Amino acid sequence: MQPLSKTNLAENATEAIRSEILSKRWAVGDKLPNEATLSAMLSVSRGTIREAVRVLASQGLLETRQGSGTYVLSTTDTALPLTMARRAGLRDLFEARCALDVEAARLAALRHTPEILATLRELLAARGNFDGRDKAAFIARDLAFHKAVIAASGNRAMIEIYDFFSSSITETIEATLGEDIPEPDMQAHTDIVDAIATGNADHADAAVRRFMAPVITALDRMILS
Repeated sequence: MQPLSKTNLAENATEAIRSEILSKRWAVGDKLPNEATLSAMLSVSRGTIREAVRVLASQGLLETRQGSGTYVLSTTDTALPLTMARRAGLRDLFEARCALDVEAARLAALRHTPEILATLRELLAARGNFDGRDKAAFIARDLAFHKAVIAASGNRAMIEIYDFFSSSITETIEATLGEDIPEPDMQAHTDIVDAIATGNADHADAAVRRFMAPVITALDRMILS
């Protein structure tokens, strides 16, 4: 094993040890080197090794025996099915969100007022682009914009449904701020507002579908890979 960089040491240590387990460097039942040895191998603290072992034990790959040491319990990646399930679950959320956003945008195109359009553009400007800092604040601004699109539909039931599923909507927004799923950029958001402004429901429908398509395509690719 190679020494690790100082970024996200616990996470990197976990992945380094997991990789060795999955490559069958140690067989099931084998005892891992002690903390001091692993610490030296990876050039991290013993506390970092303890955290990595704790994570891998929770995932069913390792077993810690009091007074004896840490042993390999499985060489199968038990986290993979959970990862795949989460991706499939996210796809379902995005698909459901797309259905709501599409219909809301269609209705908003037919029912908007100059005041509503001004509000949408103000919220979009306030949203800005994610700069890697204060993720929670950015998610709140992005959610505020999308809720305003739903509100622009004038459909009380859709507004209540969106509010009810706001935690799920938040999860979809957060998912696009990682490395695997593309975040729709400002232009994609602006296109939705511009399409609503045309008063053409089909244009608004198409803008939302273009907005969602790269995200759903990425998730499909990840699920099948």
